[in-house]
Amino acid sequence: MKLAEGPVLTSGGLDDPFLPKLQQAINRATSIEMSVSFIQQSGLDLIFDALSDALERNASISIVTSDYLLITDPVALRHLMILQSRGAKTKIFACKNHQSFHMKTYIFVQQQTGQTDVGCAFIGSNNISKAAFTHAFEWCLRHDLLPDQDPKEFSYIREQFLQIFNHSQAIDLSNAFINDYAQKRKLFKPPLSIVHETEPEEPVPNSAQEQALIALADTRLAKQSKGLVVLATGMGKTWLAAFDVQQFNAKKVLFVAHREEILLQAERTFKTLLPNMVSGHFNATTKVIDADIVFASIQTLGKPEYLNKLDQAHFDYVIVDEFHHAGAVSYRLLLNHFTPQFLLGLTATPERTDQADILSLCDNNLVFEKNIIDGIESGILVPFHYQGIKDETVDYRELPWRNGKFDPQQLMNQFATQKRAKHVFGHWQTHKQQRTLAFCVSKAHADFMAKWFSTRGIKAVSVHSGSEVRRGEALGQLNSGEIEVIFSVDLFNEGTDLPSIDTILILRPTESKILFLQQLGRGLRTSPETNKTFVSVIDFIGNHISFLNRPMALLQTANANEAIKRLNNPEIDSKCLINIDPELVDFWQQLKLDYTKADQQYQLLKDDLGHRPTATEFYHSGYVWSKMTKQNDSWFELVLSQEREDKTLLSLTPYLIFLSRGVEKATMSKCFKAILLEAFIELDGLSTPPSIDSLCVKSWQVFKRYPKLWTQDVKADLQQINAQSPQWRKYWLDNPITFLCKQDKSDIQSWFVVQNDCLHANVDIAVEDIETVTRSMSELSQLLLARYSQRLTKTKTKMNTVESTNNNQDSVVAITKDVTKDAQPSLNFYPDLKIACGHFKTATDDYFETRQLNDSFSRLDPSIYFIAPASGNSMNGGKNQISDGDLLLLERVTPINAGSITGQIMAIEIQDTAGDNQYLLRKVTKLADGQYQLNANNLDYPPMTANETMNTFARLKQVLDESDFG
Repeated sequence: MKLAEGPVLTSGGLDDPFLPKLQQAINRATSIEMSVSFIQQSGLDLIFDALSDALERNASISIVTSDYLLITDPVALRHLMILQSRGAKTKIFACKNHQSFHMKTYIFVQQQTGQTDVGCAFIGSNNISKAAFTHAFEWCLRHDLLPDQDPKEFSYIREQFLQIFNHSQAIDLSNAFINDYAQKRKLFKPPLSIVHETEPEEPVPNSAQEQALIALADTRLAKQSKGLVVLATGMGKTWLAAFDVQQFNAKKVLFVAHREEILLQAERTFKTLLPNMVSGHFNATTKVIDADIVFASIQTLGKPEYLNKLDQAHFDYVIVDEFHHAGAVSYRLLLNHFTPQFLLGLTATPERTDQADILSLCDNNLVFEKNIIDGIESGILVPFHYQGIKDETVDYRELPWRNGKFDPQQLMNQFATQKRAKHVFGHWQTHKQQRTLAFCVSKAHADFMAKWFSTRGIKAVSVHSGSEVRRGEALGQLNSGEIEVIFSVDLFNEGTDLPSIDTILILRPTESKILFLQQLGRGLRTSPETNKTFVSVIDFIGNHISFLNRPMALLQTANANEAIKRLNNPEIDSKCLINIDPELVDFWQQLKLDYTKADQQYQLLKDDLGHRPTATEFYHSGYVWSKMTKQNDSWFELVLSQEREDKTLLSLTPYLIFLSRGVEKATMSKCFKAILLEAFIELDGLSTPPSIDSLCVKSWQVFKRYPKLWTQDVKADLQQINAQSPQWRKYWLDNPITFLCKQDKSDIQSWFVVQNDCLHANVDIAVEDIETVTRSMSELSQLLLARYSQRLTKTKTKMNTVESTNNNQDSVVAITKDVTKDAQPSLNFYPDLKIACGHFKTATDDYFETRQLNDSFSRLDPSIYFIAPASGNSMNGGKNQISDGDLLLLERVTPINAGSITGQIMAIEIQDTAGDNQYLLRKVTKLADGQYQLNANNLDYPPMTANETMNTFARLKQVLDESDFG
């Protein structure tokens, strides 16, 4: 096979550009040699992916350029260094005074097993620049090496290339050379007009990135060391990370991802914005760790044998891309190991339900979020015209459905048919534009569809891990218009950036909204060069509940019922269009989805996510947790009732009481028990009970990953001590360890015990079940942290408090409104926040209204003071009686106004086993042994001893009567 075809002369211009021929030769060659006077970033970008693919298939690459007239772009040289790090040989010819370097030669050889090599050499006037490759009038003559021709002339061309490449003035490209060259170039304005170029503008953030950068700076001012940013596909997550590294002035950066394409694209971005930072790679073949920016494969760096050799504080800034994968074990090991000054999680995950489990890995700190509609409204993304076509040739109700997926072989049997291909083809012809990317269910399906389209005169290729046409080559051909459709399998879900794609053809079920939106996002990037105004999305939807993830994702709804209702009038951005076959809408409406039952909510959420929901994901799905526990008693009882075929999960059956009573329903007034359980799990406590010393140290380390909780829950005088401090050991032993080992009245035993100075789980666990039980404990401890964090957030929101910090001390500062002396203040009144005068009573602050007080209350701060009703009769004795139904003026307790509580009447809060809040009003006295006693005014109610589960959240100021209101 010839490496190049057509006339030997390429004349350039729009009618005969050099780029398609160059890309074709790169994609077919096993040896590539280039010698050019100048390299511009605009030109290198056009062939970079093809060169990278060539290196991946072990082709040899040698490139030499020059410093002649200082025209070569330093950023382009830094991108050559990326290719060099992956195996390319790159050199720079250092011209002496008045010496010119004007060669433009591209040589390609294909070694054919058992046959004579073939090749071609392009020699002409084309430098590596966008103009020279695409539209400039540049002549280039091709000399072919064919099996039946004398190779003498071709060999001579290669010999001359080698003479230049090995010339004494041709030096290896290095970061040191590029830094010096870039400095010289700044002092001299190179004649870029020679290559039809101008000096590139400095990259600047788009509007969404600007907002995100402000949010990131603010979250660090609030002493947060981790944060999650959600940006829809195409809005520039990687660029945002680079801009924030620049803003943070980070010195040692780690960028982690699970795919090489993502790492490669990220390195190019960072090299462009931060050219002076030296990059390195940590993967299966290279283990660089001391570069300024390390681009690491999670599959390699996430292994304990590598992590354990690295200092925890080695990096001051860590970026984890595609953070929705972070629930995997390798990610958790990495996140638990490193303690950077800041960790940034990036994802395009559409909504909080999908973020729930991973958000806990970022201290439940969602820094910034912009979805697809936000991107379209701001002009960062193009609108979509979505056509939901009924997949009428397939009855999905007849296909086996297990664990949130259809049987792949059954799908293949139904998809690779003439009838379905004809159905697809007709709708594609109606709605297509110029460049189509199609998503198929399997390699065989992609091959079948490409062949079917090709036999009907449509230039189409199949691209997958075993295809003849490689990914980079196919994208180049699609961009140039050589082909019209790429049928792909999983290669283009993440990391693909081809703005000119204007048609998305979805021919397969997608298990989750994440995957669906990733596929949609391949076409949402703007493309000024092709004047793309919208992306056409042609989606084939089946008669199955799982396809509801489409309208849920497009309409950004929390549940399927809401999406179905909105489909009757699917208003989003006015430039977008959603058109779904009415038969599909009717089918969904007839499903009668019931969100009141936990088991149905579980299955709907499982279908939505594409995997078994974790406890945290279920908690954030909007379903009331107490309803779930009333229906199933505990989380894993619900899970086991829905996962009857999962033998691993069924092995939890003997341990359900332990998981429920010992972990899930652990009462917490602070986050201590959740932190302690996390430490116990990380020390593999079920296999080897950890010593109290090691548990205290590990707990300190785990706690420090949650700086917001640390600042709020740990005593101020202990926040500066280290993990090995005896004070910390005593504090941690006296608090969560002791309380974790106490037996609750409703339990038959304590679930943890201290024996021989080690903490043991007080349950017999078979050796073969330890790993499963440990994972389940971890899932539940993350739930405890998520519930606790949301409880704090909710309380702060309702009470209008904000966190403020300075260099010396963290404190919670109330927002004080501008209240004048003569003004009549309005305070929040919570009618459902009934403060029990009897026994602890469940109540809620979900709803509030305002009540206006008279002028005598004008100095009250509305962010601290509030009104709630009393409930019961335990406080109706003594001088200051409080009767059932009285309205109480309460002062919210904060770290700066807490003071002494002895002798005062306090509102006390606990959480019940279902996670609901309960409240009680009592007078507090301190006993001789240091414990606090809670006393009722009505002597019919006996005193109570305060315990660790109780939290004084407000102080009674007075009982209000009608005259107090304005």
